[in-house]
Amino acid sequence: MIYLRIQCNSVMAVSIGRCLAADACLLILTLTFHHSNSDNIVAGASTEEAPHRRFEYKYSFKGPHLSQTDGNIPFWVHSGNAIPSADQVRITPSLRSQKGSVWTKNTVNFDHWEAEVTFRVSGRGRMGADGLAIWFTTAQGLDGPVYGAADNWNGIGIFFDSFDNDGKKNNPAVLVVGNNGKLVYDHPNDGTTQALGTCLRDFRNKPYPVRAKITYYKKTLTVLINNGFTPDKDDYEFCTKVDKMIIPQEGYFGISAATGGLADDHDVLSFLTFRLTEPGQELPAPEAEMPKEEQDKYQEEFENFQQELDKKKEDYQKEHPEVQREPIEDMYESVNDREIRQVFEGQNQIHLEIKQLHRQLAMILDEQNRYVSVVTDEISKRQAPSQEMGAVVATQQEILRNLNELRNSFHESLKQIGATQHQANPVSMGTYETVQHFSEIQEHLHVVKRNIEHLITRNGSPSENQGEKCPDPPKMPSCLGTIHFLVFVVIQSVLFFSYIVYKSQQEAAAKKFF
Repeated sequence: MIYLRIQCNSVMAVSIGRCLAADACLLILTLTFHHSNSDNIVAGASTEEAPHRRFEYKYSFKGPHLSQTDGNIPFWVHSGNAIPSADQVRITPSLRSQKGSVWTKNTVNFDHWEAEVTFRVSGRGRMGADGLAIWFTTAQGLDGPVYGAADNWNGIGIFFDSFDNDGKKNNPAVLVVGNNGKLVYDHPNDGTTQALGTCLRDFRNKPYPVRAKITYYKKTLTVLINNGFTPDKDDYEFCTKVDKMIIPQEGYFGISAATGGLADDHDVLSFLTFRLTEPGQELPAPEAEMPKEEQDKYQEEFENFQQELDKKKEDYQKEHPEVQREPIEDMYESVNDREIRQVFEGQNQIHLEIKQLHRQLAMILDEQNRYVSVVTDEISKRQAPSQEMGAVVATQQEILRNLNELRNSFHESLKQIGATQHQANPVSMGTYETVQHFSEIQEHLHVVKRNIEHLITRNGSPSENQGEKCPDPPKMPSCLGTIHFLVFVVIQSVLFFSYIVYKSQQEAAAKKFF
């Protein structure tokens, strides 16, 4: 994996697709490695065979249709401020000084068991109170000061404490506390002096429900926590384990919660109980677990229900004779139809996944094309300065040609002015003003000529400028540009010629009076 990462850092943009594929492989390998490590943590270092699990519905509840029409939970009893609903049981609402609990009606007599509890603790405050507890005790603690249940219990309690009573900033936390019926819970110290095992876990205000798996097998209690950051039901993290722990063989399962000065909603979505048996050991028959009187009672209820159902069928057939020949079984899905439907749904899901992968591959190819275009643009930009230098040199050559033409035109103008002066000498050179005027014009034209020659000398010949580097542009624009200079020279020349013509006309008009 390290080799893939180093090689991707050394290639050019043309192999970006390969690097992305390598990154994807690296991510998959990392996730697989992480998942395998988490499975090893959950399973522990033990290589012995896992126990057999059997679901016990009489000691479990889950939605939907969790509560009956009378508001009770089948095989469970609730007390205090607990509110059962169709999908969950709200042990305590987010009000101050609330207590509630739910307990199994029948005792549990399993040697080994496992409980999976799904709950949600949510509140508006940064801190919550007081917490939630999962119980296995010899008596139902319907009301009391320990998270809504009775103190001095005989059994085990797993506490999800959300309030920091001792001020040591070690909450929210999960604690395992055992009791033989004589111990008083240490509230001021959050039970840390009595805890057999503990771990720090923040279980408040999570995006998904938090899950706790509590396993008691061969006198070992193990607590696993799903932190509520993922919808994966099997993503558990190890919390704590207590070895050589002896708890009562018979007892009641329960879950309770309480609030204090601060308040949270404590909702339990499901409580699933499983009986664990050692590999090779046969489970007792369901008939052997139920007393004979209770079996007879349930059998009598079933027979009465079957008779009522047959009577309703006959009444329905009498009221609807047109549907008598239609078998009722056709209204339901057969086993073969269900299997075909499941196969079709699986193929449809595979097709959707392939389409999703195709879209992702197209996105990767577009990204690669974009990187290639960026690299191409960078290469073309490196060739652009030489082309720009040629354009600058050509522009300078054009300016120098224009200046040479302008210089030649000024030379021609000077020659014409000199010829005009020589022609006018026999007639009007006797006057001082005319001589003075032409002298000033000649001096101005010489100044313009010197400025132009200085400009040509400073720019140099075109052949010399081709090998030189263009100077950096000034930070601020110059006071006089080339275009402004040319315009100024043209305007000044026009004014000079206009003035000469005007003076010539005045002198010609003055001669008529002499």
